[in-house]
Formats: sequence, C-alpha cells, structure tokens
Amino acid sequence: MTHSWNDDVRLAHVLADTADNLSMDRFGAIDLEVSTKPDMSYVTESDQAVEAAIRRVLKSARTRDVVLGEEQGEELGSNGSHERRWIIDPIDGTSNFVRGVPVWATLVALEEDGEIVAGLVSAPALGRRWWASKGAGAYTGKSFMHARQIRCSQVSDLSAASLSFSSAPSWEQIDKADAFWALARRCWRTRAYGDFWSYMLVAEGAVDIAAEPELKLWDMAALDVIVREAGGRFTALDGTDGPWGVNAVATNGRLHDAAMAYLGHFPDEAADDDAEGDDTAAGSGEGHGTVSRIDFSRSRGGSDAT
Repeated sequence: MTHSWNDDVRLAHVLADTADNLSMDRFGAIDLEVSTKPDMSYVTESDQAVEAAIRRVLKSARTRDVVLGEEQGEELGSNGSHERRWIIDPIDGTSNFVRGVPVWATLVALEEDGEIVAGLVSAPALGRRWWASKGAGAYTGKSFMHARQIRCSQVSDLSAASLSFSSAPSWEQIDKADAFWALARRCWRTRAYGDFWSYMLVAEGAVDIAAEPELKLWDMAALDVIVREAGGRFTALDGTDGPWGVNAVATNGRLHDAAMAYLGHFPDEAADDDAEGDDTAAGSGEGHGTVSRIDFSRSRGGSDAT
C-alpha cells in the first residue's frame, strides 16, 4: 500500500490558516516592529509570532516530531527522534512584507528520513496557496478539498523559456553574474517575480526556470517538493537534487540541463577557461545527463523581451 501524507498536508493547511490570520493582521501596519539580524536581513514581530504559533500547534499535534524554524532554530520532539522534521519559514519575503509588497508567504515542509515528503506555501496577500506530497501531485486552491492539480510547462527550448529570479546583483557575490545574464539573454523572457513566487510559477507552468544564488533550507524545502510533484526538477547549483545546498535552480525538467550549463558549478571551471563551448546543453531534454559548460563570450541570443 502506498504511503499517504494526507493527514500531514491537512495539518499544514491548519498551520497556514493560523499563520495567515496573524500575518495579515499586521501586514501594512504603520507600527510594525522591524529589526535586523546579524546577516542584516529583516525580521519583524510577525515573523516571530507566526513561527511561535506554528510551533505551539505542532507541539500538540505532532509531539514526537522535530521542528526547525528560521527564527528559533531546531527543537527536538518528545522522544528525541530525527525521523520526522517540520521545516518552517514563517514569512518568506520579509522585505516585501515590510514595504507593503504582497509577495510574501509562509512555507511549511515535512522531512521524513532525510527526504522532503510534503510542503505547503501560503501567500495570503495574493490570495494563493500551493501544496504537494510525495507521489500525490501538486495542487493550488483555497483548501485541501477545493483545489486543482498543477503541472510544469512542456517548453524545451531556452528561446521560448521564461526565467524568473529575485535579485540580479546577488549573482555577483558568487561570481556568476556573467553566467546569469548569458542565460537571461538566451531566454525569451525574464522577470523578477522573486522569492517563493518564482518557484510556484514554475510548478504552475507559467514560468520555466527559477534560480537564486544564496538560500537556506527553510527557504527551499516546501518549494522543492511542490516543483518535483508538478513534474519539474529542483537542484542546487552543484547539481545536488533537493533543497540541501545553499542555492537553487528549479525548472520544468526539460530545461534543467540547459540552465545548469550556464549556472552550474563545475569541478573543472577554472581549468576549462580555454575549452571550446557551445550555447546549448548536452542532453537538454528530460534526462539528467552530463551538461556542457558555456563559453559566455559566444553566448548570444534573444534579448530581455517584454
């Protein structure tokens, strides 16, 4: 019998309902309390309140499970087991939340035996919610019982692809700015939808590639399983599947090798500067074959179309 995580997904919806009520109550408040963490990122009273509320529900409903959250770290369950772990980002897109931009969400994921098996993204200011569990597909809708299944696109050529990202300058921090812009020039369209939304648009088939150069596990865990269950692929820049790296490339699957040929970290990068390149990836179909490194001096193509 196939294992089902339906009860956990239903609980994730309960957690999201709790989070949405708290976060929407303070979204746009003129007296919102905002501070900065050591890494200079924003944290608000709502981040803290949402995570605390989620932890309270989980402590009652899933007593034995580990909880890892962005604001309060990791807390073991009642039996000390690491078999199941909930991974929480109380507000992904805090900078948007602070400025009154509606693109922010609560991310809830469940890891079991080292694999992300369920995830939910709730963006109440957009009136949107997405979720998935292993083997059951990916969905969007108002609730568990009122949903439609979503699938990634069938686009297989970069010249017809839509690329979404968060911050273009951030690629400079990992010396990938030239690579990122080379990929952008090859794509039909580029837009900075940002944060979780880029990946949910990949899962819905509205965007074909999403990538970010610097992320944490709680930024990615819920996104990973939703993209995968929608038929896409989610890896780090070094090609590691899942949300276990420090960055991400998510695609419809068909374009993953082609995108990685521009953005991926290759062991022989430094030694291969004079190698002959090509502006396509080897095996850029649905397979997960070897990719070819791009010579950016010859990477030309479409512009940033409107």
